[in-house]
Order: sequence, then structure tokens, then C-alpha cells
Amino acid sequence: MRHQCNRNRLGRPQDQRKALLRSLATELFLHGEITTTISKAKALKPYAEEIITLAKKGDLHSRRQAAKYIYDVKTPNFFDRESGEILTEQKEGKKLIPLTVLRKLFAQIGKEYENRNGGYTRIYHLPPRRGDGVEMALIQLV
Repeated sequence: MRHQCNRNRLGRPQDQRKALLRSLATELFLHGEITTTISKAKALKPYAEEIITLAKKGDLHSRRQAAKYIYDVKTPNFFDRESGEILTEQKEGKKLIPLTVLRKLFAQIGKEYENRNGGYTRIYHLPPRRGDGVEMALIQLV
């Protein structure tokens, strides 16, 4: 029986819903904030916070689990493995690798929230969308 097993279904089948949440989480970690509908933002909040909790652990198993929940797209920045810093351009004499969303999540976002016990995202209500009047929201990393 599935009593009290409610989820935000977002009017989509399971595969489309998972792909939608995965792409929203990827964009949230890439840009730091996104504008979407309130229902999508409310569905994304626990999804993103679970991924950040995995990033706080930082081990290999957590990295592989987090890779299931986001798309690992490349960003225009670079990551220095030796110092652990994120650079905007390639430098001579340094061994830099392209920065992906997964690397950014574990190198930067996970480190920012290591002393925080939850509440990694915040939802702001925005005015309705002009075309169809649906309520909009801004979800951002705290």
C-alpha cells in the first residue's frame, strides 16, 4: 500500500519528472539560482538539498550517488587539482582540468555548507508569469 507516500508529481510521468528535476538541479548548481514555477521549486528543494548533503560527505561513494541525480555538464571555468581552486582561464605551468557541475558541487558548494545542518536553498515568490498567470518563484542556494 502507498498510504501517505505523496510526492509532487508535476503532471508528468515518472521518467519525465526525474529528467525535469535532474535538469533543474543541474542548472541550480551551475548558476546558483533559477526562476521557475512555485510547484517545480517546491519539488526541487528536497531534491537539491539531498544532493548537497551527499556533496558534504565528499567521498567516492557520495560522488557516484550524486552523479545519478545531476547532469555532469562542463562549465567555462577550470579546476586546479593541486590547490583545489576554481579559475576562469587557463594558466601556464598549472595542470588544470575543465570544471564540471559535479566537480563544482563537491569542490565549492559542499565546502561552503560543511558547517550547516540543512536549509541550503531558499524560495522567493515572484509575480505571476505574464502569458498564463502561473505563480513564479526564485530558488537559490543560501
